[in-house]
Amino acid sequence: MKIIGIGKNYVLDKSEIDDLKNDVQLIFTKPDSSLVTGSKDVEFPAITNQLIYEVELVVKIGKTAKNVSVEEANSYISEIGIGIDYTAKDVLTASREKKGPWALAKGFDGASPISGFKPISDFPELDNINFDLVINGEKKQVGNTGYIIYNFAEIISFVSTFMTLNPGDMIFTGTPAVGAGETFKGDHLQASIEGEILLDFKMI
Repeated sequence: MKIIGIGKNYVLDKSEIDDLKNDVQLIFTKPDSSLVTGSKDVEFPAITNQLIYEVELVVKIGKTAKNVSVEEANSYISEIGIGIDYTAKDVLTASREKKGPWALAKGFDGASPISGFKPISDFPELDNINFDLVINGEKKQVGNTGYIIYNFAEIISFVSTFMTLNPGDMIFTGTPAVGAGETFKGDHLQASIEGEILLDFKMI
């Protein structure tokens, strides 16, 4: 099972979207060992002193996809959930200085807490899904898929030209343009889609 992520995929102003589409999506992968499910508490990783959160909608692939067109790509989504894409920022910075990969900074144990999933039929407008992240009772990130640069279909189509997507594969689809920040031990995180809390855990 693959976990795929995309970087820098939301804007503050919809008028920016067309100018930012250049057919080169910033794609990375994470191992399934990074997942935390069932709203279990997450142990603060010992490998970092600077843990950055990003809330993201996560789409699950429902059938095998290879060289899928944009027009048909949404039919390959079975469910949608929400998750946190954690980055060990200090690890990433050290890797970038040596022009190294993102794998260790994005793929450590606990780097991908995710909610349960809701069927795609619950989302009649994929370009108008609201989601948010609350930490310790304070709303930190607010997103709507109307502000996405590469939409779900465009991500699936692009990735499927490089690698086959199989049932159960997950794609983290990007974080809102503002609000990402640092997570600390003891934080209580709650992530919602359309006002419904689907992910609720503490960093311990």
